Amino acid sequence: MVGLIRPHRRYALSIATAAELLQGVHRTDGARAQQRSALVEKLLAALSALPVALLAARAYGRLSAALAVAGASVNSNDLWIGATAIAHGLEVLALDGDFDRIPGIRRASVD
Repeated sequence: MVGLIRPHRRYALSIATAAELLQGVHRTDGARAQQRSALVEKLLAALSALPVALLAARAYGRLSAALAVAGASVNSNDLWIGATAIAHGLEVLALDGDFDRIPGIRRASVD
């Protein structure tokens, strides 16, 4: 993912993304954990974290209901990430296919 970041673009993290990154640190041992922790802390320091506010909660509720009606499901963290992006009018930079099922999501190009 780090290789996808372009210097001329502005990026932010969802709190759910930050939590997923930190979980990855805590699930790793030894030297790999130290390397992963350093990378994650560098990302967290460089990127602002978008709060989960009421606007994002409203988007989450709307999106979750729309997915249920359509008989589709999305990982709850990915849905929070998508809802936060929609609430802030931002694109999502991700390789995860879950985001393709979220109605109204805008994906950042990775070319």
